[in-house]
Amino acid sequence: MQHAVRSRAAIRTGLTPVPRPRTPGVTSLIDADALRVLHRAARALLDDLPDLTDRLVALLEEQEPAYRAAVTKDPTATWQEAHRSLRHSVASLLDPRGARDAARRCSWRIGAARAEQGLPLDALLHAFRLGGSLVWQRLVEETSRAAPEDVRLLVHVAADVWNFVDEHCTLVADAYRQTEWQIGRRRENRARLLAAGLLDGTGRIADLPEAARALDLPEQGRYVVVALTGGPPARADAARAAAVPPGARVHWHAGPEVDYGIVLVAAREGLTEPVQPPETPSHVPFPGLRIGVGSPVDGLAAVGEARRLADTALNICPAAGGTVRLADQLPAALVVSSPELGRALAEKVLGPLLRLEPADREVLLDTLTTWLECDGSAQRAGERLYCHRNTVLNRLRRCEQLTGRSLARPADVVEFSLALTARRVLRD
Repeated sequence: MQHAVRSRAAIRTGLTPVPRPRTPGVTSLIDADALRVLHRAARALLDDLPDLTDRLVALLEEQEPAYRAAVTKDPTATWQEAHRSLRHSVASLLDPRGARDAARRCSWRIGAARAEQGLPLDALLHAFRLGGSLVWQRLVEETSRAAPEDVRLLVHVAADVWNFVDEHCTLVADAYRQTEWQIGRRRENRARLLAAGLLDGTGRIADLPEAARALDLPEQGRYVVVALTGGPPARADAARAAAVPPGARVHWHAGPEVDYGIVLVAAREGLTEPVQPPETPSHVPFPGLRIGVGSPVDGLAAVGEARRLADTALNICPAAGGTVRLADQLPAALVVSSPELGRALAEKVLGPLLRLEPADREVLLDTLTTWLECDGSAQRAGERLYCHRNTVLNRLRRCEQLTGRSLARPADVVEFSLALTARRVLRD
């Protein structure tokens, strides 16, 4: 087992310093003698593999904090992993060709398994280098015990031993990174599925704790959903920044046509005052960008309803772009929530005006709309329309005559207001 190269001093546990690899040369009798010495020592290591494994596990506990926790949590699994890795490593010294594939598969499985468990990559690579150093030390110790005069020959195989260690460090790192990428993709896909379930209201109650963890949002909180569409695809981040204030805790879910932001307004615990939806700018940074801000709901379980409210606000947005907060446009929200009834109301109330010649029709409708926006003040409406207040009054009287309704009657004023709103937001 090995690990990413750290800025560590050389292993300080009495391991024999690694000789500098010799320059490759022509195979000689010295090479044959060196292999004989290597194989003799490696066979001794295989016979004493349990003790070698114990020493490696002890080194890991002493020098690598991440493995210290792993040993504490599951000492048997850690020992068996070290034992398998050492067995394949030593076997490769005896039969490089025959044992190579099995050794590589073992290292790959270790890298993948440790990535799944979340062990840091640098800890894993450090463990592999500790294992390589320990094997080299035991080779030297065994040769010194059995034939001290042959120790000098081990220098001729040092390059092969450490090339093997480097190869398996690279292999385990590749396995780790590939598995880590796969885990990341699985998590992203799972988070996307959970967010989609919350937004469309199909998520299961049993999945709420998992969704809270995956989206990094509290299960019990107060939420607003923000819907946006129409911005340039290349500027999605800028569009999202325009929709949600800086510092807001939000999870964005990209849809085919509309992006949704699940925005945490406040934690529900200890809430003493009504919470307002996030403030959004009155202008948008890109032409055609439409932003709809729904009303607050309690808990992730209600995010589906919050999304429907955001869609309603988005439907009110003008095609040219803009921001609509549902709380500020409730009459329009009523209309778009039932477009058939809205169109029927517009026809019933404004029908006689709608059938006039276009120029005449627009003058009367603009005057009526402006008068309502000016709170029934003919003077202020005239100033906005650049005409005398009497002209405004004359036009309003004509509206009353054509529609059979009176602007002095509150119920008729409400109908006029809703009918004009329906005409504005249901043009399509």
